[in-house]
Amino acid sequence: MEAGPRDTEQDAPDTQHEAGRLSPDGPDELDVTPEVEVELRPARRLRIWQLAPIVTLAALGSLMFAFPLAFEFGDGGAVVAMLGLLISCCAAGWGMMAARRVGHTWPGLPSKGSGERPDWRVIMLYVGVCAALVALAVWRVARLRS
Repeated sequence: MEAGPRDTEQDAPDTQHEAGRLSPDGPDELDVTPEVEVELRPARRLRIWQLAPIVTLAALGSLMFAFPLAFEFGDGGAVVAMLGLLISCCAAGWGMMAARRVGHTWPGLPSKGSGERPDWRVIMLYVGVCAALVALAVWRVARLRS
């Protein structure tokens, strides 16, 4: 009897299906599942305790701005209205900073670390809208004073 390697495919016919599935250096590429990257950190979202003070200040400032302008309370109404506008603007700025901190951006502007440049037309649109709102508010308060 000679000692030598055995040909297992001939000896055991029921192992034929396993031999076809394996290549000499491992499983075929078709059987390998692709790797999937999973983010371990939870998604950064604004929580209710972050939103509640912003919404409260914005509502309070809006009411302080709207009521004196709508009902014309006399000389003190313009001051209260401007104070309400200031509080509303502070709440909006606070909200924008909180949103930026969790990764949100203004529509049309690139995210912080992307390396893209913002489109000047979008920036001019935002500046124009803000300027129009400020001009309307100042005009309305000035009209109250006269």
